[in-house]
Amino acid sequence: TEIYTLSLHDALPISQVAAPVIHRSLPGPVADIQWFSAAYTLPFALLLITGGRIGDIAGRRRTFRVGVTAFVVASACCALATSAALLITCRAVQGAAAALVIPQTFGLIKAMFDGPELGRALGTIGPVMGLAAISGPILGGVLTHALTWRSVFLVNVPLGIAVLAMAPLLREDRAAHRPRLDVTGTLLAVAGLGLLIYPLIENHAYALMVAGAAILVGFAAHQRRSPSPLVELSLFRNRGFPAALVTSLLFFTVMTGAMLVIVLNVELTGHADARGAGLTLIPWSAGMALASVVAGAHLVERFGPRLMYAGLVLLAAGLLGYAAWPSPVTLALSGLGLGTFTVPFFTTALHRVRPAETGSAAGLLNAVQQLGGTVGVAVLGTVFFHAGAHRALWLAAAILAAAAVTVAAMTHDGAHDHDGGGPTGRP
Repeated sequence: TEIYTLSLHDALPISQVAAPVIHRSLPGPVADIQWFSAAYTLPFALLLITGGRIGDIAGRRRTFRVGVTAFVVASACCALATSAALLITCRAVQGAAAALVIPQTFGLIKAMFDGPELGRALGTIGPVMGLAAISGPILGGVLTHALTWRSVFLVNVPLGIAVLAMAPLLREDRAAHRPRLDVTGTLLAVAGLGLLIYPLIENHAYALMVAGAAILVGFAAHQRRSPSPLVELSLFRNRGFPAALVTSLLFFTVMTGAMLVIVLNVELTGHADARGAGLTLIPWSAGMALASVVAGAHLVERFGPRLMYAGLVLLAAGLLGYAAWPSPVTLALSGLGLGTFTVPFFTTALHRVRPAETGSAAGLLNAVQQLGGTVGVAVLGTVFFHAGAHRALWLAAAILAAAAVTVAAMTHDGAHDHDGGGPTGRP
């Protein structure tokens, strides 16, 4: 179930590989290529906080099952789409459904494990993301080339049905004191984030970003006054979790945006087909999977959060190397950086979250992750179209340098955590 849940993140890269082919099949403006991805990530990012809270209220297993069912139906509709506008609409529904599913993963893990087992369970997230990262782009390229781009979405249907059949094995879990859903807070968060991101994708109406930022300030003020806030304010009593949110935003901006740049560079500049683009990413995905497994099994226990710095350095070196010399070696180096970073990041960010904060923390962390993905598609994709892959990847490396600063704040706080945990996040 965890593999399927985290592979919902790969509904993005699997469609990125197929996006140019879809654009040729369903003609429209070139911006549609970005919207095939952004239409998924935007509602995903906007509704993840609410999805986490709904799990607190209605039960995480129940919410998980509803979300998977909706995702399966939306995937079938994507496969049957007859126009770019209809596909983009169905992708948005997919993203909204996934927003119900993803936050429940972390909550269910925390409900089923405790003590040292919890740290090990959270440590499996990185390797599973690596496995999903392998299957996403490769499967997207092979299916698109061998069959049709529609099969990229149809593959979700049998997988989703299998997961629904296994869902009764999960333990039901909800908040001990069930909160009410903060409808006003939800509307403010959706409006603010939407106005902030939309101009980045469409490259105009930047005044909307100012309005979005103002609405988010109003959202923060509303959360302080609300008797049942959408976001647990206790998460912000120290700087560790806020620093983790900023780190997640920066890191996943690079991870998602750089993957899009590499795929577009191979297909549009290198004139490869979808299968070729998917196979090109094998070193990237294999490096991520290998590093995730090694980090989870050995390195995190020895080096703790300091391992995140090594991941950032490896990823930056790989991206800059690819900008100068596109090759499987530089892609593999980038993948090693991704895997080396993700395992200690998730373990450190989530280990100290209390049970009452689980829904909010999981929703926030995943929302910021998907927000980063949307920003990455918008910003790095735009730089690629206007200035080429070289400048887009140099910008990605600069963003990783900023992430190193926020990692320092995140790990410094963890060393003085109130629960007595060590720097690795273990009790």
